[in-house]
Amino acid sequence: MSKVNIAIFASGEGTNALQIISKQKKYNYIVKIIVTNNPNSGVIDIARDNGIFHIVIKDEDIIPFLEKSDIKLIALAGYLKKIPKDIINNFLVLNIHPSLLPKYGGKGMYGMNVHERVLENNEEYSGITIHVVNNEYDKGEILMQQKIPVLKTDTPFSLQKRLKILEHSHYPFFIHLKSLDLNGSGTDNFYL
Repeated sequence: MSKVNIAIFASGEGTNALQIISKQKKYNYIVKIIVTNNPNSGVIDIARDNGIFHIVIKDEDIIPFLEKSDIKLIALAGYLKKIPKDIINNFLVLNIHPSLLPKYGGKGMYGMNVHERVLENNEEYSGITIHVVNNEYDKGEILMQQKIPVLKTDTPFSLQKRLKILEHSHYPFFIHLKSLDLNGSGTDNFYL
């Protein structure tokens, strides 16, 4: 079975990108390109260290780069720019969000902003959501959610650290499942 070519879009340090890359030998995808809008992003070093083509974009049309690399799936990993409609219409785009959507989603709700709001509102639970990206921030079809209790001792940093563990374990696996679907293999028979 051939592996599916994917692109990672990231704006920050790239911890999720690194986890996705580290699992590509085990799973049914190959990271062919990393796209960032931040020339100081840590994901650039991750791309270089792993021999993966990367590009820093501003307003360029990225579709020719994606088509040249035969990309079938785009994984957003902390990408802080709205995805253009033409990309959404031509590629399967997945995102991981650090809350139990629809709570704490939408424009400006990322990273510490989310965790601070969860704690301010004394939520009993927080979690992660993996969803398909559509034309509205954090409104696409939810593929999975995993929740954890919010501890009385939690700070935004401790909550983020605990949620990152979930992100790093679940996101690569769901990219794998979607890659199997795109490959026509289905997800009836898969191995962890």
